[in-house]
Amino acid sequence: MGDDAGVRSRVSVAGVSVSVDHYVGGRRLSSPTTFENRSPSDWSTVLAEVSAGDAATADAALTAAAEAFEGWAALGPTGRAPHLRRLADLIDERVADIAAVECVDMGMRHESLRNRVIGRGARNFRAYAELAEQHEERVWSSNGTANRVQRLPAGPAVVITPWNAPFMLATWKLAPALAAGNPVVLKPAEWSPLSASLLADLADEAGLPPGVLNVVQGIGSQIGPPLTSDRRVRRLSFTGSPATARAIGTAAAANIVPFTAELGGKGALVVFADSDLDAAARTAAGQYDDSGQVCLAGTRLLVEASAADDFLARFHARADEHLLGDAHDDATTITPMIHPTHVTRVEGFIERALAAGDKVLRGGHRHVPDGWTGRPEDALWIEPTLIAPASNDSEIVQHEVFGPVLTFQTFVDEDEAIRLANSTAYGLSATLFTGSAERAERVGGALRAGTTWVNCFLVRDLTAPFGGLGISGLGREGGDHALEFHADLKTLQIREDTTT
Repeated sequence: MGDDAGVRSRVSVAGVSVSVDHYVGGRRLSSPTTFENRSPSDWSTVLAEVSAGDAATADAALTAAAEAFEGWAALGPTGRAPHLRRLADLIDERVADIAAVECVDMGMRHESLRNRVIGRGARNFRAYAELAEQHEERVWSSNGTANRVQRLPAGPAVVITPWNAPFMLATWKLAPALAAGNPVVLKPAEWSPLSASLLADLADEAGLPPGVLNVVQGIGSQIGPPLTSDRRVRRLSFTGSPATARAIGTAAAANIVPFTAELGGKGALVVFADSDLDAAARTAAGQYDDSGQVCLAGTRLLVEASAADDFLARFHARADEHLLGDAHDDATTITPMIHPTHVTRVEGFIERALAAGDKVLRGGHRHVPDGWTGRPEDALWIEPTLIAPASNDSEIVQHEVFGPVLTFQTFVDEDEAIRLANSTAYGLSATLFTGSAERAERVGGALRAGTTWVNCFLVRDLTAPFGGLGISGLGREGGDHALEFHADLKTLQIREDTTT
């Protein structure tokens, strides 16, 4: 690690040493003000006082990124790839530590983090290093000229990531930006900032040149505007709420900066009577994983009326298998929600649904796990909840809850299924269960979503485009789509009779 630019502060989280300061230009930088970071699993205890960045922090980080740009861009894909592969190797070596910290910091299941989620971060860096190296320029002749389309690094990028699965989603955005030649300023969510700090340590150990990766922490409303409105920023990538995206989009428009946003969803899970109902019910009950704090979740269950009773019986049996408890216990299937503020928000949706005449079919209450020794109000679990809305226009149907709350509706034919599935302003994902190949093509193609799964769920190919329709997002991530977003495309035309 380079010499610190401020007081170096580290804390022990789950036995792992984590810096609570920013990482700027290859050095740790502290702020005079801090914000509290608490664990969803033990809200009464402060994990850390984390440096809270401001306009000066944003300026320092963007200055470092701008100064690093020319050298990082000049390396080309083959020169950058070894750094990214080394970073991937270090992630693999530190999976246990990163998983331990993120489990405490965000509350996701430790089993999932250590066996699947954190390792995905390493795969992201390897995948984009390879994609960037393998890219072939388009070359053709026309009108007496030889033509080439080149990808040029665009410049400093600002990446703002959400609090759910923070490490994996940070690498998902960082990998294409860095592989394309753009230094990055990463701003993690203030509710789960610690694994991003570990990533900064690993980037330093991997030998990324100073300023290529910068991590600044802080309250979004304070450090977000100076980061997103700075004219040195040439790319903006954000995952979060539509409201915040509108503010970032306004800043991007003012400086003519390309902007990509993933803004959540209200996915339909459509089940036809000819499908494998047990598989459909198992998948539906699985939408409660991570306490429903997953943007891709199929939260609106739409079931063919003739199979509704059979499906519900199977669904309830599967949902009854869930165990709400400690994120470190491998037997746990539903962990605490991220923050008391978010619990209150989800409870508000349930309360308003009841007041509007919607019917709760299961759950609907706060839950205190067996053996809980803290204050009841510090238990951040909500029971897996299923609501039958009085109307398709009900708030619980039309707005993203981002908690363990699903809705249940029936349909009589394909047309009604498609109409209901496409009836919200969101369009991130959809899931379809059917035993008919023809219906899979017909209905699957008609569902309005950036990704539609048929007889499967959450199967991801890193080269496929990812993003949403409607208010679910803007632009596409994944594969060459992400690399081209982070590039300026240039057409080079040379007269074919040009001589040296």
